[in-house]
Amino acid sequence: MIAALNTLIAAVEERPTAGPDLDVIAARAGTTAYHLRRMFSSLTGMPLSEYVRRRRMTLAAAEVQGGAPLLEVAVRYGYGSAEAFGRAFRAVHGASPGEVRRAGGPLRTQSRIRLRLTVEGNTAMDARIVERPAFRLAGHAARVPLIHRGINPHIQAHIAALPAQEHARLRALGDGEPAGLLQVSDDVDPDFTEGSELTYLHGVALGAATRAPDDLDVLEVAAGSWVVFRASGPYPAALQECYAASAAEWFPSTSWCLRPGPSIVAVLERSEDFRTATTELWLPVERGERRDAARAGRGAERGAADAER
Repeated sequence: MIAALNTLIAAVEERPTAGPDLDVIAARAGTTAYHLRRMFSSLTGMPLSEYVRRRRMTLAAAEVQGGAPLLEVAVRYGYGSAEAFGRAFRAVHGASPGEVRRAGGPLRTQSRIRLRLTVEGNTAMDARIVERPAFRLAGHAARVPLIHRGINPHIQAHIAALPAQEHARLRALGDGEPAGLLQVSDDVDPDFTEGSELTYLHGVALGAATRAPDDLDVLEVAAGSWVVFRASGPYPAALQECYAASAAEWFPSTSWCLRPGPSIVAVLERSEDFRTATTELWLPVERGERRDAARAGRGAERGAADAER
């Protein structure tokens, strides 16, 4: 995975105007574009799209300072006019191209990222793989912004607005796996951009025969594999550290990769003030080699069809 991400970073340097061809890089690495984007943002702390934008404007700034005509620079970096280029330039550097050319700055440069894998081996992650048929989640949903660290006040307000008896009602309704009250994040930006909107559902998993009440929001979850991590300690810090460790330690050492779908947090135990908790983090995954086998099968089918023609 680290090698695939460094290939991706090299492709950004080779194609700063068009951006890297994620599908091609992912296919060669036996993974998915979705997984590459998620791993990049988890390990670097920024979305891939933001890194591409910053590198593009860093390279463009060097040409602006070198005296190249602004329209030529704008066209070279994919902008249709000097005005559009100027707006994008100011958004990154905080100054116009003309100001930078006259004063030499200010500039906010983005150095090229290089990722290295450090094997420490002193942290054992409690993880298991679970195969699940399609299931449903039911509860109360809201659109909220993504916040990487600390408690999300928008989610906190959403949960606090529910009456106490509603939590009890949901617990009684839930009869599927994952068990208990669940914190579900769905429709998340693949780049995991902080501030982007996601659908948050406070609810439960339903058994196949259980009907969801009409006043609840329902998420249909496709059948597939899940990796389940257990985390214990200060809440939500231990859970957020588990998210980070999954990207930095677990995924690079396995053949599993993330697939689109909701991430689910099940709270197994908690202190009365919720300052500490034991949680399970469910992430939807698929095997990289399964994708390779499927591609090989499709290739063989196409080859046979070509031979028949």
